[in-house]
Amino acid sequence: MAETAAPILELSGVSKRYGGVRALDGVDFACRRGSIHAVLGENGAGKSTLIKVIAGVVQPNAGTIRLNGRTVTFPSPQAANAAGIVCIFQELSLLPDLSVADNIAIADPPRRFGLIDRRAQRRRAEQLLARVGCEDINPLLQVRQLPLSRRQMVEIAKALGRAPQLLILDEATSALTAADVEKVYAILHGLRDSGLSLLYISHRMHEIEALADTCSVFRNGQHIDTFPKGARSDEQIVQMMIGREWHSVYPPKPQRTAPPPPALELNGVGWENRLHDISLAVGRGEIVGLGGLDGQGQRELLLALFGVLRGVSGEIAVNGTPCRIGSPAAAKSPQVGMALIPEDRKTEGLMLPMSVRDNISIAALGAMTRGAVVDRAQEARRIDEVAARLKIKFGRLTDAVATLSGGNQQKVVIAKWLLTGARVVLLNDPTRGIDVGTKQEIYQLLRDLADAGTAILFYSTDYDELIGCCDSVLILYDGRIVRTLQGEAITEANIVASSLNLPLARAAAESAA
Repeated sequence: MAETAAPILELSGVSKRYGGVRALDGVDFACRRGSIHAVLGENGAGKSTLIKVIAGVVQPNAGTIRLNGRTVTFPSPQAANAAGIVCIFQELSLLPDLSVADNIAIADPPRRFGLIDRRAQRRRAEQLLARVGCEDINPLLQVRQLPLSRRQMVEIAKALGRAPQLLILDEATSALTAADVEKVYAILHGLRDSGLSLLYISHRMHEIEALADTCSVFRNGQHIDTFPKGARSDEQIVQMMIGREWHSVYPPKPQRTAPPPPALELNGVGWENRLHDISLAVGRGEIVGLGGLDGQGQRELLLALFGVLRGVSGEIAVNGTPCRIGSPAAAKSPQVGMALIPEDRKTEGLMLPMSVRDNISIAALGAMTRGAVVDRAQEARRIDEVAARLKIKFGRLTDAVATLSGGNQQKVVIAKWLLTGARVVLLNDPTRGIDVGTKQEIYQLLRDLADAGTAILFYSTDYDELIGCCDSVLILYDGRIVRTLQGEAITEANIVASSLNLPLARAAAESAA
């Protein structure tokens, strides 16, 4: 049905330049009614620019756009919204100090006698939250009180409240729990079946398989190919995306004859009612994964280790020396040598208006300062080295880090902590919203760091990452470690069963701790 339906949106010869960078290069593209159309490509391939042009956020330098057969221009996002084009960007548009109901209705709140009708606004929010399966969210709560996964669902409800005819989703499930992802799948299929058109950007191949009717691949600002789902293998798609042969995603794990000496040890760590009696060890050169359903204490554990949380109980030792880590400054001190790659790079990992150079060097400035003066020559040399090592793509070091693609922004966050020479690295879902090629580079970097003796504690919501990267996986349930998986026991079936606190099959249980 989707293949024979008339195009709702057509782009012809669309180009967009930023200085000397051609973000879109003569793109021809069409999206049909009643279809979920996936747009694939590496970070920097032109996907974000494509949807910003369609949504009226930026203006093309050349080309034409037709909506329902009529040539249109959108000088602003408001103009695109008025025409029925609504976009959910990866960076959420919610205002954290306003309520959920205020955010959902912010563009057009219901009014009575010239004033906002609060009762009608709340009813409308409740209806839209129910539509996305989130009846449990209180519309009167401030958005800042919600975890990231719940905020993403509020963003989807807000978009549906604008009655779109073309809905654009940019990594719409990247912050969601597994249960919420299933809800979103059902919602999007229902919207498609009702005749709505959807453009869907994702770096998760299993999502494309589950959702898309049609796929388009972009690379270096060009539209490479469009094809029905299933017409190309994953390997062919990835090769089109990266423009080179695709090797195994995960580097090989080392074969150990004896456990390495511990670099990080926890004994009976607890915090309020979220963490209970956590005891674990991460050896030098080990990558230890944290698994389990989202919200079982994994993020709190990483924050507790990095000195963000107050009132943490229990014992923590680094390289055999007991430590009292009361702040992030203490965590990253030379005595401890810890680094945290946070969940949300935009708000927790970067200072977006500041330059690439300043973002990379800020955590290690103390080591590059003589007296009260920063040694700029040393700073430049070390930044050049780490930028080359991570293959960070940028125009100039003085450019604002906000101008980089998502994958390169994440590399900047990692580069910042590499400069500190951290011996223990904590990672909180570091590849969320990152393209396949950049993920591959990050996986190799983690293995290289481990091979050099760094201890890595790695939380991921992607089971494939835990299986492919980790030497062992600790499953958390209700703030407790309920199972340790090692070797051949690190399988998706075992991770899922353990995440639900269910017993493993006998053969698997024998190889799991």
